[in-house]
Amino acid sequence: MPSRAIPFINTEYYHVFNRGVAQMPIFHDKADYKRFMRTMLYYAVEGPKPRFSLFSPLGTPLDINKKLVEIICFSLMPNHFHILLQQKRDRGITEFVSKLSNSYTKYFNTKNKRSGPLFQGEFKAVHIETDEQLLHLSRYIHLNPLVSFITKNLETYSWSSYKEYLGITDAATCFKEIILNQFKSLRDYKQFVLDQGDYGKKLEMIKHQTLE
Repeated sequence: MPSRAIPFINTEYYHVFNRGVAQMPIFHDKADYKRFMRTMLYYAVEGPKPRFSLFSPLGTPLDINKKLVEIICFSLMPNHFHILLQQKRDRGITEFVSKLSNSYTKYFNTKNKRSGPLFQGEFKAVHIETDEQLLHLSRYIHLNPLVSFITKNLETYSWSSYKEYLGITDAATCFKEIILNQFKSLRDYKQFVLDQGDYGKKLEMIKHQTLE
């Protein structure tokens, strides 16, 4: 297997993303989104741990000292996902995404009585090199449902980490401090994200018009 053009380095940050084969939907309902989020949490920590069938994000403590990756933020869209990760151990990102993708594909195929790959080849990854890039990427990921016209209000969209960042939910999926510590308040981060909302929607409209 050829090596990646971008190697994964411990403590570094990466934007990881993939979409469904032929842009097919990878989430059909709330149960699918919840399953993917639960699977993310489960495989961010290496074993041994309780069987997945017994795992509850709120009721099953995992050993935080055995994390493969730190999930910084994420957004799940009908036919693709974005996750911002920090690698904690050698090959952590590769192992995490592989187990996440394989586990979710088995679930999805069984549920929908289908076979074959669900995701479009090997996942894509971009190395984040500066604090500024890290901040802008968190904004890009959180804006995705808005600029793609999936929702009109990010604070009601349950399939990203935006609500967690603003303290609207009690979820503890993400290591938010690396982002939020660079702002004076949650209100400032919210403003930082939404300042680019209209601009992002215009870009998305132009992209669709160009492709049609």
